[in-house]
Amino acid sequence: MTLNILIVEDEAILAVELECIIRELGHNVVGIAASSSDAIALASRKQPDLALVDVNLKDGPTGPDAARKLAEEGQVAVLFTTSNPDRIPSDFAKACGLVTKPYSEHGLKAAITFLSECLVEGKPKRNKPHGLVLAPHFTQRWSSQDNYA
Repeated sequence: MTLNILIVEDEAILAVELECIIRELGHNVVGIAASSSDAIALASRKQPDLALVDVNLKDGPTGPDAARKLAEEGQVAVLFTTSNPDRIPSDFAKACGLVTKPYSEHGLKAAITFLSECLVEGKPKRNKPHGLVLAPHFTQRWSSQDNYA
């Protein structure tokens, strides 16, 4: 299944790289937002399935606030893509996981593929990729060896 993915990243070059990676995986990019307010507005119009969210955005370290709103109000799965994992709250702001920058293209593709399986099938078809850190509330649901096909 093809996911609709929102990119929340204020560094234009990284946003374009993310867009290419997402398209190579066969998913749709519904928009790119550089600030938390833009992310929330885009999500309300485009209704993404997944959002890739950086912590530090154009309007400051507002990524966790945006992630929480996207997850709670928009029912969007969120994956943090950041070099500042220490700024993510212990509850992951309702996000399902984290990939720390700098990440490899392969590592990010593996994380998106894993999450895509989890979101569509309700369980993964493979082991969790090494570079993906699942949030505590998703770890039990998606990391159990009993879930693998």
